[in-house]
Amino acid sequence: MNLEQETRNDIVILYVKEERLDAHNSVDLKAAVQKLFEEGKKNVLVDLKEVRFIDSSGLGALVSGFKNAISHQGNLKLSSLQSQVKSMFELTRLHRVFEIFPSASEAVENFQ
Repeated sequence: MNLEQETRNDIVILYVKEERLDAHNSVDLKAAVQKLFEEGKKNVLVDLKEVRFIDSSGLGALVSGFKNAISHQGNLKLSSLQSQVKSMFELTRLHRVFEIFPSASEAVENFQ
């Protein structure tokens, strides 16, 4: 999986550089997020700007990351969801679980 990482104000931003987040690559995202929390990072933002499609495996990887964040007293938030991806979050009601921001910049400003 193609991921880029940036740190801003103690927030690790993971940019998912894929058009699809599915069974083929969601394991990589899950492992990357888990590694960050195990290294002691507390605030992780996953930017999905380039993701145009997400399936149950992709959603599962993000939910796993969210649970991982809680178990490490951290936060996992999302930003830049495209309309199809946003629809999947609404369909599965996961938009009520995750804090979702319109952009990575807004997320960084409002991260708590």
